[in-house]
Amino acid sequence: MMRAASLRARLLVGILVPVALFIVINSVSLYRQSLAAATTAYDRTLLASAKTIGEQLDVEGYDEHASLRAIVPYSALEAFEADNQSKIFYRVSTLGGEMISGFSDLPFWHGKLPDRPPYAALVDFYDARFREQPVRMAVLLQPVASAGGRGMAVVQVAETLELRETLVRKLLVDMLWRQLVLLGVIAAVTVFVVQRATRPVRHLGELIEARAADDLSAIDAPDTPRELRPLVDATTQVMGRLQRLLDHQKRFVRDSAHQLRTPLAVLKAQVQSARRGDVPTGQALTEISDTVERATTLANQMLSLAKVEQLRQQPEWQVLDLGETVRRLALDLSPLMADKALDVELGAAPVLVRAHHWMLQELARNLLHNAIKHSPRGGALRVRVQAEHETAVFIVSDQGPGISDELRQRLFAAFAAGDAASGSGLGLAICREIVLALGGSIALDNREAGGQRDGLDAVVRLPRVGDNR
Repeated sequence: MMRAASLRARLLVGILVPVALFIVINSVSLYRQSLAAATTAYDRTLLASAKTIGEQLDVEGYDEHASLRAIVPYSALEAFEADNQSKIFYRVSTLGGEMISGFSDLPFWHGKLPDRPPYAALVDFYDARFREQPVRMAVLLQPVASAGGRGMAVVQVAETLELRETLVRKLLVDMLWRQLVLLGVIAAVTVFVVQRATRPVRHLGELIEARAADDLSAIDAPDTPRELRPLVDATTQVMGRLQRLLDHQKRFVRDSAHQLRTPLAVLKAQVQSARRGDVPTGQALTEISDTVERATTLANQMLSLAKVEQLRQQPEWQVLDLGETVRRLALDLSPLMADKALDVELGAAPVLVRAHHWMLQELARNLLHNAIKHSPRGGALRVRVQAEHETAVFIVSDQGPGISDELRQRLFAAFAAGDAASGSGLGLAICREIVLALGGSIALDNREAGGQRDGLDAVVRLPRVGDNR
């Protein structure tokens, strides 16, 4: 697996590559401009050479009967040869191509003048080869006039490219080393700036790495740049969630060890008593069965409490019908209701909430089971699900004894049972954790009639999802 590139490497590449590309493009552009300027300058020299030759011409006769004469000493061209690095060749011809003077092997010009000549002269510039060498050619159509005639001469001047190539190489070398120095300076500055800019990241990493394995407290980095604050805040939030998970795990292990120890000890004592024959076999088996049932119920409820915390960390929940869930649970518990001959009134309107299916089932099961258990035989049990504005309300009303003010303060705490002989004290704790995980609230309110306690209302309020979901 390839290692991910470091932040510094990404910043360096992201800065230096565009800068290098810009320098390359700028260098090419400057080189072309310099080359064009050099070409223009040397072409002007060629034109001056052609004009110098044109000034040495004489003519007798007029137009097509004109006879041209040229006396051009080579010394007239020496002034245009620079440091003997290049050579100049010339040819003077008539418009028809008849040679008058110069190098006879220099090919005659068969081109045409440009529509817009670069100079105020009838001149054409082009590249050619002469005597196996590349040359730059200037062609000047030179009018010639004298006291005895008038005509038109074609003056061609060719220059070898040694001087031009030397200048081009010098331009290129000078430009390249300057651009390389500029790129080196930019790279050095970039490295320095990137090192300083990433120093807070390295410092933050060192702070986290230096922590103890069980230290999940908030990160204290007040000097962190604004750009890193979201990372620090998100890391702190993750650590907070991990801390809550660890605390929940420790509490679960501690409570499990404490709560399961008692029924297991009782079960062991009952088995030993049965072996000794202290009680009849049937009675011993009944007591053992009751103890096992209570221990099983306790274990299942503790697992349910742990599952609530697990589902809290997985918020990919569904939109569910709370009323439909309550109706199904009431149907499942109908045998228990019938066993106590309860007068049941069920009004569960369809109300949508966002939750996990298991959470809603466990919430409804615990509240209904508690209401059935504490209702007197033949009492009334009323179950309602309704919508109130943006809230889904689930109410379970029984005719039980209610709760005392002292018990109300600790009823939602784990292992706080109203009847220690018949309950583990986890049912309402599970309900409370589920409701809090769903962003709602739960309350137990005594109901009074005629100045006397008439029962208990368990009221759950959950955020409602609109019909458009």
